[in-house]
Order: sequence, then structure tokens, then C-alpha cells
Amino acid sequence: MKVQMTNIIFRIVFRNCLFLSKNLSFITKFYLMQPFLSIFFFHIFCYNIFFSIFIHVIIIKKQIGLDKNMKVIDMHCDTISELGTQDAVLRKNALHIDIEKLKRGNYYLQNFALFVPLQEADSKPNCEKAKHLAKNPLEEVLFLIDLFYTELKKNTDILAPVYKFTDIMNNEKNGKISAFLTVEEGGVCKGELANLRNLYRLGVRMLTLTWNFPNELGFPNLTFDSATNIPDFTKPNTTDGLTEKGLEFLDEMERLGMIIDVSHLSDAGFYDVLHNTKKPFVASHSNSRAICPNIRNLTDDMIQSMGNRGCVTGLNFCEDFLFEKNSATENSYDWILYHAKHIVDIGGIECLGLGSDFDGIPTNHDIPNASFMPTLYDSFLKAGFSSSQTDKIFYENVLRVYKDNL
Repeated sequence: MKVQMTNIIFRIVFRNCLFLSKNLSFITKFYLMQPFLSIFFFHIFCYNIFFSIFIHVIIIKKQIGLDKNMKVIDMHCDTISELGTQDAVLRKNALHIDIEKLKRGNYYLQNFALFVPLQEADSKPNCEKAKHLAKNPLEEVLFLIDLFYTELKKNTDILAPVYKFTDIMNNEKNGKISAFLTVEEGGVCKGELANLRNLYRLGVRMLTLTWNFPNELGFPNLTFDSATNIPDFTKPNTTDGLTEKGLEFLDEMERLGMIIDVSHLSDAGFYDVLHNTKKPFVASHSNSRAICPNIRNLTDDMIQSMGNRGCVTGLNFCEDFLFEKNSATENSYDWILYHAKHIVDIGGIECLGLGSDFDGIPTNHDIPNASFMPTLYDSFLKAGFSSSQTDKIFYENVLRVYKDNL
């Protein structure tokens, strides 16, 4: 914004100075003939420069959302895991999220998920359906935690970690964006509560119980064709829920103050979490299955149940979870609003947040990166959501869940 302001001031002043230089002889003659009137017109000229700058400042502020004092909390991105696979840094990169994009997007808090895919089979109990389980998922997540803090140290002027709820408030007072550490794959704990506690000690404050493969805690909502090993996104898993170990993890996570995330979890597992927890949990990046019939999304009953419990689901920007192929429109802003309106109708305004899944999904053609959040905010206002409703969706609802858990 500072660069934009400087450029605008320079252009306005330069343009007016050019006008003066071109008309200098006339201005001099007029001053000699009418000195007092000349002074009057000079004041008007100066006010015109000031007014032009003022109007341009308002326009820029509107473009980046500052006039609304908008804030963004995004419950899910895979940026750190992406940084771990390529020669890139968090400050500025070609990914969906970097520091500059977060600033332009008016981010208040970003969840940084450490995504660890379980890729090679092993002999763990309750995992007989797994085709791809990692040999050392715990080592991988420790590597990513180190990378997270390394990047945080490089960007202390902009980012600050969150360990307790008051850190979020303090970070805002200090002009920092809060960096909230999460893990996407409960299997990194290898079924050991000690590993869960150590993750908490290292700053992890949210855990996605499963990704797309079974682990010691439970089963995902994704099945694979036995012949082709191709994932089937049409058949939900309504029979395999959490294991006994998974239920133990729920108790320990609530005791610690680590938020439970049910995105990717089987339908059966969702209800196990619902019936065996007291605090509000989240589906960090899941949409409505009624709008887009993909099993990664939530049913109306799930949404209603979450609304009744004070839970929040985060709108996912992945096009596969927004609309079916060959839909009449494939504009992501339209589909995000369809999902938002439906979820609010079913679960209430309090149960909806944002969970972009940036850097974990193919680039969304309409919302290609984090800097486009002010445009999304405006689209909610234009669609009939009030500013107070939009603020609830963009940050207040998630902030409430964090306060209730941390």
C-alpha cells in the first residue's frame, strides 16, 4: 500500500507541476494584474491536489478492504509442506500463500497445516485397509515443524506464533499476523499419546484426525477400488469410525487444548467425535455435500449438528469440492456463495468460516491466491450478507472456537 500511495502522490504532484510550468507566463501576468485573486486561486489549486490524493487513498483502501477493517482467519493451507518440497521461502514465492499475499489479503490469522501423507504399508493394527502408510511419519512432521519455526524466525516483523488464545490478541496489538500450527494426519503420532503431547509442546494446536488413509485413530471418508486402487469420491464410509485409540486421543486433545479437526474423517468417525466430545470442534476445510455431492463435504445433518454444538466448518476453495464438472456456471465466487448460503440456512451463521486449502489444491482460477480475499469479502456483501455476518464468516466464528479450546 505504501508503494501505491507514493506512486499516486508522485503522479498527482508531477501532473500539476507540469500544468504550472506550461502556463507559467500566463500565471505570472495574472498575478501582476490580480495578486489577491491569484492567491485565492492558488489555494484552490493546492486544495485540488490534496483532494485528489485523498480520493485515491479511499479508492486504494476500498480495493484492499481497509475501509471495512476486514480480517481473515483461514483454517487450512498446506504452504509449509509445499515449501518442504521445493526451493522456496515464505516471504515471497510463486505459491498461493506468502507473506506479501497475506498482507494484501488483510489476514488476521493463518493456520499452517503440516501435511504428512502416509505412503507405505506397515503392520500397524487397525490399518489392514491401508495401501500407503509412511515409514516415518513422525520424523516427517518434526522436519516440517522445524521448517515452520525457521520461516517464522525469518519473518518476525510480520508473523508471530500462537500458543494460547491471548497470543492472538497480543499479535494483533503488535501489528503481527498470527501463525497457527496444525497437523493434517493423526497417523504421525503412531497411536502414542506421548507423541500427541510432544506435538502440543512443540506448538501444534489443531490435529486433523485422518487424511485419506486409515491410521491408528480411525478411518477416512475415502475408499479405493480394490482392482484399480483409484479413489472413489462418491461412496461415504458410514461403518468404520474411530478406534479405541482414537477415542483416547479425543479425551487427551480436549484436556490439552488441541482443536479436533474432522475434515477427511469418515461419516461414522464424524459422529464418534460428535458424541464423544464436549468442546466445539472444526471441519477445517469442508463444504456442503448437498450443493456438491463429494464425500469430502458435509451432509446437512452434520452441518446442523455442528451448528447446534458451536462448531465451525471452513469453506474450501477446491473446485472439485465446490461444483460438479459441466455445471452451468463454474465461477468459484458464485459456488462459494451457494455453499455459504446453504450452510448458514442449515447450521446458522455461527457455524461457517474459511478453510481455503491453499497450496494443497490446484490453483483456483477465480481465487488464485490469498491476496484475493478482499474481493471475496466484497462478493459476500454484494450477495446480501451484512458486514456483521461476513465478519463472522471471515474470522469471528473461528476466533470463538479457538477461545473455547485454547
